[in-house]
Amino acid sequence: MRTYERDGLLPAAARTEGGHRRYTERHAAALRAYRALVAAYGHTGGAEVMRAVVAGRVDEALAAVDRGHAELLRDRGALDAVGEVLERVRKKGPWSGRGGGDAREGRGGRGEWTGGGGRDGWSGRGSGGDARVFSVGEVARRIGVSAATLRAWEEAGVLVPGRRGGTGHRAYGSDDVRDAELAHFLRRGRYSLELVATVLRQLREAGGAPALAAAHADWRRRVTARGLAMLTASARLSEYLAEVPPADPPERPPAGGHATEPA
Repeated sequence: MRTYERDGLLPAAARTEGGHRRYTERHAAALRAYRALVAAYGHTGGAEVMRAVVAGRVDEALAAVDRGHAELLRDRGALDAVGEVLERVRKKGPWSGRGGGDAREGRGGRGEWTGGGGRDGWSGRGSGGDARVFSVGEVARRIGVSAATLRAWEEAGVLVPGRRGGTGHRAYGSDDVRDAELAHFLRRGRYSLELVATVLRQLREAGGAPALAAAHADWRRRVTARGLAMLTASARLSEYLAEVPPADPPERPPAGGHATEPA
């Protein structure tokens, strides 16, 4: 308790004649609020809110709470986007990269969705079994966007194509084509580039849709738990504020007159 008081997380305690601290229900409510805030926002975020409240800066504390809720809302948006990607993969099957001609030389139509598979079933191989590599123009034509759009997605971190040795030109492998197709799908759903980049980075880091699906379920459980913790923290914070004596209202000048000058 003394450490919390020293760090500004509890209001200062009154002292007895013998110099001992005297804690009240107000301090108990502050401690309950702080512990609930830590569970919801972490030690740094919880301390930020509690110090502001104890110091009487309630608006500052509420702004910090609002930022936490906004972050949670962004997480829910990312969860929804990941869920849409996983559902699309489940319904359509993985990308094969096979078109109507020789895609390696830029000839042929759109790729097609099949059940074949390399990593995560995205084989990216032609009928001859060779690994496929596509140029930015080929990928743009296949998914129906401009090459400039693909470059903009790359700048935003949505796509991370390799480079061809010698020329330095962009080289899209099967996973890169997959990412471009899914990015196009999410952008049509009006998801921001920042969010699309986050989702595809998670897909790449997870190692494919099955691993991402497992991570997605765990992530949703944690987001739900954090939302419930925020509700509890709000209740405990409200209980503490009910224990805080109201601030004295500012002195108002008499009707028709002016505020008196100090003697």
